[in-house]
Amino acid sequence: MIIVTSNDIPGATVTRTIGEVFGLTVRSRHIGSNIAAGFKSLAGGELRGITQLLQEARGEALQRLAEEATRAGGNAVVAFRFETTEYAGTGVEVCAYGTAVIIA
Repeated sequence: MIIVTSNDIPGATVTRTIGEVFGLTVRSRHIGSNIAAGFKSLAGGELRGITQLLQEARGEALQRLAEEATRAGGNAVVAFRFETTEYAGTGVEVCAYGTAVIIA
């Protein structure tokens, strides 16, 4: 599965546009990472627990996007993007989205 942020894929021709596809995950923050983030915000620096949470959530959302595109019959996704939103003050929602296509 080729997934790109551009609207085309160099060297490939889009032969059919299938439509929008999404991969979504909502993850809650671990109580330890919330406490550590609170202390870290006083001193400054990277919030490693939150960084790890976002990396895992993006990976899962991307995998789900690829699975949905495959189920729809696509072999590539163009115009791929991530959207991240805080969820209820305790977690994070990550949405991967793009357009499933068939390329030759």
